[in-house]
Amino acid sequence: MSDGTHIMFAGGGAAGHLFPGLAVAEHFRRLSPEVRISFAGPGKAREKHTIRTAGYEHTTIPAQPLPQNPLQAFRFVTDNVAGYCAARWMLREQQVSFVVGLGGFTSTAVVRAAAARGVPFVLLEQNAIPSQTTRWLSRASSLVCAAFEEVRPHLHVQASVAVTGNPSRPAFEQLYHRKQGTAREGAMKLGGHQPRQKRLVILGGAGGARSLNESMPGVLKQLRNCLADWHIVHQTGEGQLQETESRYQRSGVDALAVTFIDEIASLLFESDLVVCRSGGTTLAELALAGVPAVLVPYPDAADDHQLANAKVFTAAGASRLIDESSQSGALETALARELTPLLVEDSQRIEMSHHMQSLARPDAAAEIAGVIQERLYGVQSSRAAA
Repeated sequence: MSDGTHIMFAGGGAAGHLFPGLAVAEHFRRLSPEVRISFAGPGKAREKHTIRTAGYEHTTIPAQPLPQNPLQAFRFVTDNVAGYCAARWMLREQQVSFVVGLGGFTSTAVVRAAAARGVPFVLLEQNAIPSQTTRWLSRASSLVCAAFEEVRPHLHVQASVAVTGNPSRPAFEQLYHRKQGTAREGAMKLGGHQPRQKRLVILGGAGGARSLNESMPGVLKQLRNCLADWHIVHQTGEGQLQETESRYQRSGVDALAVTFIDEIASLLFESDLVVCRSGGTTLAELALAGVPAVLVPYPDAADDHQLANAKVFTAAGASRLIDESSQSGALETALARELTPLLVEDSQRIEMSHHMQSLARPDAAAEIAGVIQERLYGVQSSRAAA
């Protein structure tokens, strides 16, 4: 039975925005099962399905990202004005008590409407360089929950900031804690894991990670002599499977290409190396899995925030970094150069794995849920207080 409190998680449009919100919502539901929780987003079919499958309501708010050309400018203005007006009406009509801004262009409309209507809100900032919405509204927010310490210089001096880490999907949290328990048991028994084939995972995509789909088959063709003990799994993203499979067939490399990896947590916890972009949520989940990575930041990310994320992890010794935008030669050449020693030298990967796991924040979602509860009711959960 609801106590009249309604929390709305606003944002999405990308998995990196949606999944942290779902993780926090799940923890908050355990703390306060009587509270109504809903999501507002751009209305993509896959996103709505994910939210409703998790048991939450979804409201579509019209919004558009910054225009890439003059033809998009008119729709950018009209949709975002409409989204802001719709958000103001929705907050009043649905009696929203608290807003959690997840990032993404829909988040901007809802959070700005919350600020205008006096509805308290917190902002989740997944990246080392904060979004424009986080910068604009950090002072008005109850709290900015940041994944990286590096965000502080970019925010208003009076903004309230807590470096909580990035919330990860429950499957990653569960496997992390299980792995820690297994490691302790193994140390007590002086035992170890059974040997298995090494696994390389490539996280490509139909949008920002398309260049990985295009480059990796050629890269692995160059490195075939290093792949005898490796199993290769390549996520292509929607609409990219057939082309990627054809590239692997032409290269003579045996790889399993799939559109999406449903059990991504289980796969990464049993992997030895990943090639991927460097969104904040992806990096948080790699840290929980303790799997080293070759990071290729998306070169068109706003304010180069993916490059900033990757620099933090690379400086910690958890990854190798390829700046695609500054390559004087082909991306394939740089990938082959970075991958070669990691494919053949176990000691390098093991050391990187230790550094990667040192960056893990397994309780980020629980901590943020506790913060929301404290802001709503003036009480702090036992987990958040620990």
